[in-house]
Amino acid sequence: MGCAISGLAAKSEFAEKTSEDAAAAAYPSEDQIQMIKDSWKVIRDDIAKVGIIMFVRLFETHPECKDVFFLFRDVEDLERLRTSRELRAHGLRVMSFIEKSVARLDQLDRLEALALELGKSHYHYNAPPKYYSYVGAEFICAVQPILKERWTAELQEAWKTMFQFVTSLMNQGYQEESARQRQLALSPKERPDKRNTAL
Repeated sequence: MGCAISGLAAKSEFAEKTSEDAAAAAYPSEDQIQMIKDSWKVIRDDIAKVGIIMFVRLFETHPECKDVFFLFRDVEDLERLRTSRELRAHGLRVMSFIEKSVARLDQLDRLEALALELGKSHYHYNAPPKYYSYVGAEFICAVQPILKERWTAELQEAWKTMFQFVTSLMNQGYQEESARQRQLALSPKERPDKRNTAL
């Protein structure tokens, strides 16, 4: 569809982070934060449109992502997706998360808590971390035409940095919840007894 970040490029530029990489994921600089906030003022006027474009593009470039979405799993007609109320609603939820992330860029603790919780909830939706980076790439492709001449390589790098940071935290939250659920699945005899560790 013409966006250099989309499709295969997303795999290398927004590559899934390991747990060691998550801790090292760059936090946007003050200049990048300001660029993101300034551009968001323009983007937010079209959030429903961006959400739909982002997910339709996601399903075009990564059709395997539809498997995570029960409602869209068997929909092959992209026009039907574009007019889907359910897709619009999900797109708006994702855009709301992006808006909250942008608002918390100056409040690292709150941003971290938000992204970790979203990662934990995605464990329960059976939405594995390998898909998170694709959303960032498709968001960037969807907002370029909206921002027109305001779009620069520096702005793209700022948004990319933010998404890599947030998705690394989501991945961490997903892994923490996965480990917690595995622990809960153990029988009481198999669980390490934390009360009896001292001799």
